[in-house]
Amino acid sequence: MRAQEITFLNLIQGEKQFQVPLYQRTYSWGKEQLERLWEDVGELVEQHRAGERAAPHFLGSVVLAPGQIQAGGVQKWLVVDGQQRLTTLMLAFTALRDQLKEAGDPRGAERVHRQILVNEYQEALDHYRLLPTQADRQAFTACIGSAPQAGGGGNIGLAYRFFLGALAEGQEAADSKDWLESVENVLKGLLSIVEITAESGDNVYRIFESINNTGVGLSQSDLLRNYVFMLLPQRGERVYRELWLPMQQSLGPKNLELLVWLDLVVRGHYKTKQSEIYREQQKRLQPLAGDEEALQREIAQLSERAQRFLRIVEPSREQSPPLREALERLTAWGGQTHYPLALHLLDLVDAGSRSPEDAAEALLYVESYLARRLICQTPTAGINRIFMEAPKDLEIDRPAAEAVRRFLSGKRRRWPSDEELQSAIRSKPFYWSGRPPQRAFILRRLEESYSPSEPVDFAKASLSVEHVLPQKPAQAWFDLLSDETEENQSPQELHDLLVHTLGNLTLTGDNSKLSNHPFQRKQQILDSSALRMNLEIASSERWGRTEIMARADRLCERAVQLWPGPIGGVRPAGEESSSWTELRAALVAMPSGAWTAYGDIAELIGSHPVPVGAYLSANPTVFGAYRVLNSEGKVSAGFRWAEGSDRLPPREVLESEGVRFDRYGRAHSSQRLSAAELATLLGKDVTPQTEYDPLPDGENTEVAARFRDQLLEHRPETVTGVTAALDFWRRQGGHLDYGRHDEASCYLMLDAGTSAHPHLMWPMVLYPVSGTVEVVFQYLKDRAPFDDTEQRRELLRRLNEVDGIDLPEAKLELRPSFPLQAFAAQGEAVCAALDWFIHTAALDLARRA
Repeated sequence: MRAQEITFLNLIQGEKQFQVPLYQRTYSWGKEQLERLWEDVGELVEQHRAGERAAPHFLGSVVLAPGQIQAGGVQKWLVVDGQQRLTTLMLAFTALRDQLKEAGDPRGAERVHRQILVNEYQEALDHYRLLPTQADRQAFTACIGSAPQAGGGGNIGLAYRFFLGALAEGQEAADSKDWLESVENVLKGLLSIVEITAESGDNVYRIFESINNTGVGLSQSDLLRNYVFMLLPQRGERVYRELWLPMQQSLGPKNLELLVWLDLVVRGHYKTKQSEIYREQQKRLQPLAGDEEALQREIAQLSERAQRFLRIVEPSREQSPPLREALERLTAWGGQTHYPLALHLLDLVDAGSRSPEDAAEALLYVESYLARRLICQTPTAGINRIFMEAPKDLEIDRPAAEAVRRFLSGKRRRWPSDEELQSAIRSKPFYWSGRPPQRAFILRRLEESYSPSEPVDFAKASLSVEHVLPQKPAQAWFDLLSDETEENQSPQELHDLLVHTLGNLTLTGDNSKLSNHPFQRKQQILDSSALRMNLEIASSERWGRTEIMARADRLCERAVQLWPGPIGGVRPAGEESSSWTELRAALVAMPSGAWTAYGDIAELIGSHPVPVGAYLSANPTVFGAYRVLNSEGKVSAGFRWAEGSDRLPPREVLESEGVRFDRYGRAHSSQRLSAAELATLLGKDVTPQTEYDPLPDGENTEVAARFRDQLLEHRPETVTGVTAALDFWRRQGGHLDYGRHDEASCYLMLDAGTSAHPHLMWPMVLYPVSGTVEVVFQYLKDRAPFDDTEQRRELLRRLNEVDGIDLPEAKLELRPSFPLQAFAAQGEAVCAALDWFIHTAALDLARRA
């Protein structure tokens, strides 16, 4: 085998084709890996545009083996390892090509297409420079060929849409014609790959096995330790015993690695990635080689910093009460975003240059920054970098608190003002913000702001977030809301705009008791609560839009007092609202073959259908704007393409992507993406009532009876078919679980693991009252073998063969549903699909055994 470091452009140049063997997994990069790569690309683009000399970014290795050479044809190479990187970069170039065309640069688009993506003079499959596995091939070639289906469901479509969105946002932010050119130069020439080429006759499968079955390698901190003590031949044993080993034992491996990285960041090396710790620390310490005393001082300083770091991760170690409380709140918030700034502040406190009280106030501003951004649903992109830059950019001639507040108030750091905070509390779906512990943190802090004489012990209380206006309300709630609807607004639409807002949410330990009962019953339960915010809700005579908005305003007053805002208190001129940023992100996240409505977008971003429509009319070049229809599923009469566009009418474009329309011009409802589904595609933590939440063993008999009773009462025509299907599921080795909500949902459970390693999964959930069956692709995608998109697609295909079931492929990452009636008319056909599901899981278990 031979190896050489090479740029991506040089790797793929020439008449060649890279073929991914069938034994390799399908393309599996998700949003996290894509964001990490794009962050690296973005830094290189900035350096390139600034005229700085940028070192190539090392992506990793690609192992190739020679394939067939056809006379007059292309050189074939088998991709033994590295297909994820190759596929990702090809999709990035595909999106770049399409963005260049959109930006009015057809020559640039053609250049990228011919130079990178295809073998121009070859036909059929030889035309493509990369040929993925058969499972990914159709989705990949759709992107390369600019087919209407480009950007569909699955990871290939996700990556293509991700890069389209990132390029569009980046170009708009840069506001410069040469920005895309810089991206092209970076992708071609500043991404470094080690090309490892096997010899003809080598066993490529054995090579693949050896690469992918390696043991646990050395961590970055292991490498650093080995390097440092190699430079301490005389003092090494004592330094290790007295300094390094105690530090290593007190922190543990993961926190030690984190500390060594934070040590670099606090010193000003804020661009250092955690994968580059060893190289950067080695570069910093190399001048001290030969001076063991100086090296010992360095390790002593790191050991001291370790003790400060422990006070951040374990705030009970902090001696100052106000500083301890500030650290405890940030620990409760979760995450590591604040670590660089917190460690820098503790450095200042321990050096005696700042007081603990000053540092505590500075950390309150950090808490405010994080809390306000979450409430306002400000995009989190770049937030880690902001806190990594803070130690080097804080003004040193000011108190720490003032310096931190001024820094976080800076341009493009997006610290929401009081006005933005009020608007978000009134309108944005807070229940989809951040992670569940962060949502609970916000509500807990608001409860604490009442300063009750007997505060709740939140550490011991088992509280969860409660919707006062229920997520699935009974008719009485809609009757109440009907008095407050606007013109042409239904009670359901008003409910959707209100239900997840902060004004409608509280904390309770009686979530199951409150359920979707009428407000009068909820009042009785809330009136006995120990939480002041619940007593306040219970004092209302009714609970509709007026009361929710009034409570939102009261909570806003408390939030402003709890979390001080930025200096100046207004959004900088020219800075776009985060709502429109989120709108564009949602449209990019939509797979082809789907549509959504103005009201769905409004619910998602905390707006109203009218301004959403006005924004899209004023910005027709927004990616996917034509996929937003009115509530009936019709193209808005006011929609127009950008002037000079030669695109087909929106309906024809949607039909070419696979959206079906009836004779009245209405798009099929099954292909509509709701606000919750859009939020899921954006990676928001949308916790549905359909989440697997079974009752404890021993209580299922009673709920099983309730399920049958509800089925008999609400869907009597389905009883025979459903009962037969559930019996079939049990005979095939599955079992049933039931949810804990009022509607006794039934989960078709299968344990496809072993007693030592359980592997629970479920293909669907049955709802006897609403009469729907939910197919839980969202959960299956994290469970083998259905983490393979092709397996989920096959399940979808088999179910769609059943009359009455019509699941759109655009929802392979979501939880589409079909009518329970299908069990009545086509029970045997549904069982056939379930039988395939069980058989597929069993084959995977046998393979893993």
